[in-house]
Amino acid sequence: MAASTRFSLVKWYLDCVSDAGEVAILYSARVRWRGIRLAYSNLIWSDGATNKSASSMHGAEIRHDGQQILLASPQLGVEGMWTARAAPVGRTVYACESGSVVWHCAQPASAVSLSIGEKRLTGAGYAECLTLTTPPWQLPLRHLRWGRFVSDRVALTPDTVTWIDWMGSHTLSLVVHNGANDECASIAENEIAWAGGKLRIEEPIMLRAGRLGSTILPAAPALRRIFPHSLFNIEEKKWRSRGILATPEGESRGWVIHETVDWSTDWKT
Repeated sequence: MAASTRFSLVKWYLDCVSDAGEVAILYSARVRWRGIRLAYSNLIWSDGATNKSASSMHGAEIRHDGQQILLASPQLGVEGMWTARAAPVGRTVYACESGSVVWHCAQPASAVSLSIGEKRLTGAGYAECLTLTTPPWQLPLRHLRWGRFVSDRVALTPDTVTWIDWMGSHTLSLVVHNGANDECASIAENEIAWAGGKLRIEEPIMLRAGRLGSTILPAAPALRRIFPHSLFNIEEKKWRSRGILATPEGESRGWVIHETVDWSTDWKT
């Protein structure tokens, strides 16, 4: 297959939650397929009472040196720094002859300083990069649960939990707790359990809900010309919640960002 026709999607996800529960989530993606190159970025901001969103057909500038991630998006009026507070983790979550899905959690926990226009936001954060070399409409996936927890311990190394629950003809239920993987996990809407602990999810606040065509993609008409229509019918729900982590070592509390994604229709190429 010629390099120019191969599918490639590199998508960064970065977030920050302040002590008071104010949230900023940033996506930056770059797509290459059939000789076409596109970039896209999206911002979600919520103070718990009001949710706002903005999009751009420009990718954010992201510089990652291993310890710090610097992000700048003049189009969205965003500039920020994520400083790692935990070691990176990652794995290939799916692979087939045509490509793979590689998940790289660059920072399971971050100290974040962020500006959105004139507003400043500091808090605990998280950063990951997802690389797809097979088109998403070819993935054996029908329902996805994903989330991350970072404890609010300031002076100590934070507790971190990240989970991926992939349901379809290919299944994966993965929990990563403080860098240790557990694939025998139980992942539900309000509780994540594994051999080493349990995370309770409480007081959810909806950040965004709807089909991708009406949430993150309406500002990206170019994507409609090259991707299947059913991509825009994917249903997404995203929350900010409080988390209580219980392990044999004790209990810690912090913020959770979590989501569900549903493919309600068959892919059409």
